[in-house]
Amino acid sequence: MAFPDPSFFPLLLVALPFVAALALGLSRSDRERSGWVALGIAIVQTIIAVALYPQVVDGKVLSLKVAWAPSIGLDLIFRMDGFTWLFAVLVTGIGTLVVLYARYYMSPNDPVRRFFSFLLAFMGAMLGVVLSGNVIQLVVFWEITSLFSFLLIGYWYHNAAARDGARMALTITATGGLALMAGMLLLGHIAGSYELDVILASRGAIQDDGLYDIALALILLGALTKSAQFPFHFWLPNAMAAPTPVSAYLHSATMVKLGVFLLVLLWPVMAGTTLWFWIVGTAGLITLVLGAYAAIFQQDLKGLLAYSTISHLGLITLLLGMSSPLACVAAIFHIVNHATFKASLFMAAGIIDHETGTRDLRRLSGLFRFMPITATAAMVASAAMAGVPLLNGFLSKEMFFAETVETHTGTLLDRALPYVATLAGLFSVVYSVRFIVETFFGPDPEGLDKEPKEPPRWMRWPVEFLVLICLVVGIIPGITIGPFLATAVLAVLGDETPYYSLSVWHGFNTPLIMSLTALIGGIIVWLLIRNYARSVEGPPIMRMLQGQRIFERIMVAISWRLAGRLEKILGTRRLQSQIGVVLIVVLIAGIAVVLRSDMSRFTFPSVVPDPVFTLIWIAGIACAIGAAHQAKFHRLVALVLMSGAGLVTVLTFVWFSAPDLAITQLLVEIVTTVLILLGLRWMPKREPDIYGTDHLPLSVKIRRARDLVIAAAVGISMTLIAYFVMTRSLADTMATYFLELAYPEGGGRNVVNVILVDFRGFDTFGEIVVLGIVALSVFALLRRFRPAPESMERPEQQRLLMEYFGREDDPEVDGPRRYMPVSSIIMHWMFPVIVVLAAYLFFRGHDAPGGGFAAGIAMSIAFLLQYMAGGTRWVEERLRVLPVRWIGSGLLIAALTGLGSWVFGYPFLTSFFQYTELPIVGRVPTASALLFDLGVFALVVGATVLMLIAIAHQSVRKPKKRPGDDDVEDADEPQQQPAMAPQGDA
Repeated sequence: MAFPDPSFFPLLLVALPFVAALALGLSRSDRERSGWVALGIAIVQTIIAVALYPQVVDGKVLSLKVAWAPSIGLDLIFRMDGFTWLFAVLVTGIGTLVVLYARYYMSPNDPVRRFFSFLLAFMGAMLGVVLSGNVIQLVVFWEITSLFSFLLIGYWYHNAAARDGARMALTITATGGLALMAGMLLLGHIAGSYELDVILASRGAIQDDGLYDIALALILLGALTKSAQFPFHFWLPNAMAAPTPVSAYLHSATMVKLGVFLLVLLWPVMAGTTLWFWIVGTAGLITLVLGAYAAIFQQDLKGLLAYSTISHLGLITLLLGMSSPLACVAAIFHIVNHATFKASLFMAAGIIDHETGTRDLRRLSGLFRFMPITATAAMVASAAMAGVPLLNGFLSKEMFFAETVETHTGTLLDRALPYVATLAGLFSVVYSVRFIVETFFGPDPEGLDKEPKEPPRWMRWPVEFLVLICLVVGIIPGITIGPFLATAVLAVLGDETPYYSLSVWHGFNTPLIMSLTALIGGIIVWLLIRNYARSVEGPPIMRMLQGQRIFERIMVAISWRLAGRLEKILGTRRLQSQIGVVLIVVLIAGIAVVLRSDMSRFTFPSVVPDPVFTLIWIAGIACAIGAAHQAKFHRLVALVLMSGAGLVTVLTFVWFSAPDLAITQLLVEIVTTVLILLGLRWMPKREPDIYGTDHLPLSVKIRRARDLVIAAAVGISMTLIAYFVMTRSLADTMATYFLELAYPEGGGRNVVNVILVDFRGFDTFGEIVVLGIVALSVFALLRRFRPAPESMERPEQQRLLMEYFGREDDPEVDGPRRYMPVSSIIMHWMFPVIVVLAAYLFFRGHDAPGGGFAAGIAMSIAFLLQYMAGGTRWVEERLRVLPVRWIGSGLLIAALTGLGSWVFGYPFLTSFFQYTELPIVGRVPTASALLFDLGVFALVVGATVLMLIAIAHQSVRKPKKRPGDDDVEDADEPQQQPAMAPQGDA
């Protein structure tokens, strides 16, 4: 068996976590099994990433292009070079350690399966960003990381702080992602391609273009928000309400590194300009100092580490802002060093919280005597964070100090860099010493919730492993990190790679003096302020500049004041007025298009309308007018008349030889009529208008006249548009294209269905996704709604509905006996008949009127009849109605059909077709689009039945819980609240 092509593995690295997350989320695995499955996937990911190192050494690039929409120049590209390989190893390696740690950290009361599912999906999104070779693809994965970070930060959703932190993180990072999308579009426009390799080879064209400044500002907005740089730094400390494994992974090693990752990735083409220096350098410098200063006065261990993370990210950003190749080398080196010592510190803080019940520095002391191994590991990691010699943090900080001494632009900011850098280094020593001394030394702690002790062995092991890396890299950097750093640097800088040394000793020079000054000065400052630091809440001076407060005021101004004013101006509780605004906008847009068109092309041929067709339309118009009139008096009658107008529409489609539209319209008319009829039972009362219209106020009369004018104008306009479209010659439309290529390219003679499942398959996929979301939303809104009997419109309507749709007068019957014009037995017998009809419509859809959508609606009618004839309980006791699974299966089948084309090297959703001879049946079409249509069919059935259940369940008593009924009935059960804090052990 031949070994797979190595270029396939970057795609595997991205796809495997998503597949595992989906499988884990849908499974019924317990806590133990979920943890081991997640750990196994993470280990496999790490092995694959490490094994790809030989493919990226010496500047080699591993690339895989998957066709997506090649006709417009869009393809999925997965590429790996030395730098992205290093980042992928960080994501997978630290992810593996975090999964192992979380296995012991999370409480048995937490929904652990959901946690690991989110964590694996986040790992896949991170790898998607890192390994994307197309900048639009990169932005998509970028926003996915924001989404899953939101879910992970808000994992303990019963905690208000977690919810607020999650919302804040999503708002800031997702907004930055939108700016990044705009910047990437401009960047691709300038370079003439969205492929990353092309962009990286277009430095001159990009920096000389007039759009460079705008593109740079937008890209930096995305990068700075993601990496929590000033003035967007405030979201990171508020995200510390997440479980500690999330903080260790997202907020030290991965997600917050994405911003600086992007800056390094685009450094070859975007850096070197004055604008780059001032924006990136200034943001990094301010963040470096403010983050370190704020960390000194934090009373929560994770808060201290959060602000120190902000500071170190500012250090990396400042290095990149210098536009020096050596500074870029130092930035890459510090990205790796910071990930190791900060992830270990977060996990150590989690262990302290797990074993003592608190993270408050004012309640902690003397823990070294209770947990000496954990304390030793945490102290080594803190020393690395402070830049103590013979640890990895010292090496990259020395390189940082060396770069600040060099001259870059000769400006005041450039000359101030050595002094500001030394001050920031001093601050880092202060908060590191405070972390060590106040946590692990001093008297025994008092009043703790738990008796301190060492955690389980395997919970402590990730911390020890990362601390070991800090030691070996700090002592023998040339052997351990040297080759991998060189590979990453070469991938970024190429021919501009400078000479640099990873020696531990560079002589007694200026950077060493700066390090010693920071170390000694930091200890002295801590001795001077240690009592004061323990007594204050938050850093002095900075309280006036709290970003969180500013953010909250902005959100209040936007979401309450501005939105409230807009709601008063544009909003209304009347759906009629909202629809009127939409119709007016559409009408104005249509008129504008018509006025700019050549009206001479449109003529009205003198054709005498057929008398029969005229009579049909007169009946339809009468039904429409009658429905509008009866809506004021009797909604049930109005619904019947509206259905009559719908049937006239069906006949119109038949008359003009559009059987596909006629079948679909007829089936949809049946389903929507029944669903609306069920919904009428909860409409508010409407008093009869016994006085006519003479007593109405003038404002009401004007409103009704206005609505009549709008309706007439829009109706006439749509009629004219439809007429012009239908009377144009085929040469002027796209119809010829589809008519000519439907059979040779799509393998079907039913042009409408071929368009839906082949030519416009991606549009159809998006539409069924929306349909599924709508169905789930309807169910979520209605599942707890129980209307009171007095909400019926009228007693006689209630009597009429009960007469036709059942009486709940039998306590033993749930939705009860039926008094239908058609025997319930016949309606039950119709179920297999309609199922056969649905199968007939489905299988003939590629060559004749029918298809997945029409078949799905027909199948839904079969379920509707059973509900009408037997009631809710009768149906669900005899049929396994699991609509959510139908929806999920439909989406999965449709997506896998599209992905299947990639296996054969074709773009997404490319169809294959042939005709197969079957015994007895004969020659049948076997197009791959049939599978896609099967997905459409399943989703339509699931969505329609789910909405039916959402409405039908409102009028019946909840059936008794049956084992295994977890798809619909379980939705009404109260969910178990997750644990307030990690409490579980191995």
